[in-house]
Amino acid sequence: MKVLVTDDSKMARKMVVKILKDLLKEDVEIHEAHNGLEALELYKQLLPKIVFLDLTMPVMDGFEALKKIKEFDQDAKVVIISADIQKLSIEKASSLGAFNFIKKPIDLQKMEQILTKINILVK
Repeated sequence: MKVLVTDDSKMARKMVVKILKDLLKEDVEIHEAHNGLEALELYKQLLPKIVFLDLTMPVMDGFEALKKIKEFDQDAKVVIISADIQKLSIEKASSLGAFNFIKKPIDLQKMEQILTKINILVK
């Protein structure tokens, strides 16, 4: 199973990758992107089962990346992971087709609920 983790912060990506490796029991192939444009290009190549996407990034932000990923694949599962928890940001991400929203720092229980909801095997 392929997963794409997108954040301009290397530390934030490492944290998500570690959580995924701790939670998932099936083999997972985790790919990382540094910005929204890279995420879009990798999504088209890899067709991952789920994408974790930050909102505030250089080159292309998470909103634009989410919009373009959903235009490419309306069934894409994109979870926003962001410190920007303003109501407007959450509403905008939802209207663009985000599957769910996790605020930073990541709540392990929330992550587990999301993975279970999309039928990814959790330990």
